Amino acid sequence: MTIQVGDKIPDAALMHMTADGPAPMTTGDLFGGKKVVLFCVPGAFTPTCSAKHLPGFVQHADAIKAKGVDSIACMSVNDVFVMDAWGKDQSVGENVVMLADGNGDFAAALGLELDLKNFGMGPRAQRFSIIADDGVVTALNVEEGGGFDVSSAEHALGQL
Repeated sequence: MTIQVGDKIPDAALMHMTADGPAPMTTGDLFGGKKVVLFCVPGAFTPTCSAKHLPGFVQHADAIKAKGVDSIACMSVNDVFVMDAWGKDQSVGENVVMLADGNGDFAAALGLELDLKNFGMGPRAQRFSIIADDGVVTALNVEEGGGFDVSSAEHALGQL
């Protein structure tokens, strides 16, 4: 079942890169006691994700955080090294936390997994965004059929 507005974010462990190398970050650490905008892309370095989705959140990070958001996080079903390289390529700096859901476990727990085996990409996550306050979903925006609109930074800004 897909997560809904009002639901608590499920417990999961994601990976992020630190100065000391890869490290786990639990959803409790990410969402607990904070207002967070999480957006998910089907794949790092893919066309829409690299040209529009991630750059929009980097560009609007200050405006989003000015609305009381503690953290902006980008997640993909990729490994932590790919997410780190993509973040560096996109110059995210401290604006966006780059999170790897390497096995797609968190995407599945959210009910937002995507099967791209026919395209040689395996299991992925749908393109979506979530706004959560202390781990409770206050907004959920899932794109339909390859679209890019409701999960954008501009849409999130309008919801905050």
